[in-house]
Amino acid sequence: MALSRIWSAFIIIAIAVAGFKCFIADDNSIFTRMVTGKADDAQDTVYYKAAGVPASGFHSAENFHSYIAAYGYKEADSIHPATVIVANSEQEAAVLQAQYPLAERYSYQSMQYHLTKRADGIIETCKGAVNICIGLIGIMALFMGFLSIAERAGGVQLLSRIIAPFFSRIFPGVPKGHPAYGHMMMNFSANLLNLDNAATPFGIKAMQSLQELNEDKETASNAQIMFMCLHASGLTLIPVTIIAWRSALKAASPTDIFIPCMIATFAATMAALIIVSIRQKINLFQPVILAWIGGLSAVIAGLAVYLRSLDTASMQSFSGILSNGLILLIFLAIVLGGLYKRINIFDAFVEGAKGGFETAIKIIPYLVGMLVAISLLRTSGTFDVVITAIKSLFTAMGTDTRFVDGLPTALIKPLSGSGARGMMIDTMKTLGPDSFAGRLSCILQGSSDTTFYVVAVYFGAIAIKNTRYSIGTMLLADLVGVITSILLCYLFFGNVA
Repeated sequence: MALSRIWSAFIIIAIAVAGFKCFIADDNSIFTRMVTGKADDAQDTVYYKAAGVPASGFHSAENFHSYIAAYGYKEADSIHPATVIVANSEQEAAVLQAQYPLAERYSYQSMQYHLTKRADGIIETCKGAVNICIGLIGIMALFMGFLSIAERAGGVQLLSRIIAPFFSRIFPGVPKGHPAYGHMMMNFSANLLNLDNAATPFGIKAMQSLQELNEDKETASNAQIMFMCLHASGLTLIPVTIIAWRSALKAASPTDIFIPCMIATFAATMAALIIVSIRQKINLFQPVILAWIGGLSAVIAGLAVYLRSLDTASMQSFSGILSNGLILLIFLAIVLGGLYKRINIFDAFVEGAKGGFETAIKIIPYLVGMLVAISLLRTSGTFDVVITAIKSLFTAMGTDTRFVDGLPTALIKPLSGSGARGMMIDTMKTLGPDSFAGRLSCILQGSSDTTFYVVAVYFGAIAIKNTRYSIGTMLLADLVGVITSILLCYLFFGNVA
């Protein structure tokens, strides 16, 4: 019921905001953008005359023109008179926005200009959701095929016995040695190494294993909620993609967000564990649990110290060897185990791959529904309204508002991983990769997972309708990650503009 109410609220709020913009603010094209719009649609050409273009941070007077040209803006000339004048102060921008309706296409922030590109409407979003699932078919077939070999060879059972002392205490409803332990452990390991493609098949297989123990097949069990909340907290050791983007955007030190990212995602994971444990009355002060958490903390701390001693190129090289080498090592171990047990390896692979294909197809309706609701929020401008309101609130309180420019990444992350990544990149492009907001957006990107996408895919794969308190717990853990990220950014980069 919780997911149903949230989904309905997304649609109602988005359409209400769009209706206000259409009938009150005279944005006659908003309904068209929401339904048939495309992210790569060309913006209507707007000719402008620059009035004191600011030279600061990321944009100079020289590159400002080329930057906004990508958004459909062109400089005015004698043939094309200006319809928008770019202001050089916040007060002037307010006056000009009242005089020129098209001026709403940009906003003046901190002596910089932020221009928002269009997003896909619901038609393109539906196509995109299906394409995601089609792209997932091959990955699901590959990993679930190898999982099938590991199950027949006894590898999953072996992994289950190793992790059982810890998992049996935080998953008390799962029998010791159950295959679900092995599947969950492989999912968490893939997440730790930032292997998104590998984590999803392992996670779905874990949910299917837990579903076998679930008495009410339409209601999430305690074990499924614990697993989902821990997974959605997004615990990652090495934020490789974030570091790569910072390097591509010429950050002075692309790896400087590494430790804040690791601390923030660890805080979100611990928050998820504590919240679910309180709800399920699990005692976390048991010696075994404390030992495992302490051991994981020591591993994270040791890896952080080692990686901090590496330069950007060495860190990316180490990460690639560790991550991809581990996948190949797992494949090798599974095949060798199958040969040792004398099972029909290829037959086992094919049987598992068939299940991967069926699972990828099954999640299409759930993914389409969730992504369409998210698309409506984005194309209606609801996110812009929220950001503006937050900034106005903190401005009125007289507090530092630098963190607000990084919040779009945090607000979109639970809804869309690619959308949050786009917001992170756009923030770094607009305000600079070494700005406070640029760094904060990177830390926020690495502090959690895409909650609603995870809910749609994982619960959708086993047709769970009643998610109970799982979504609320995930969002609360996300909030802990966001608050921790902001505090860490001020701690590490508080002297940056």
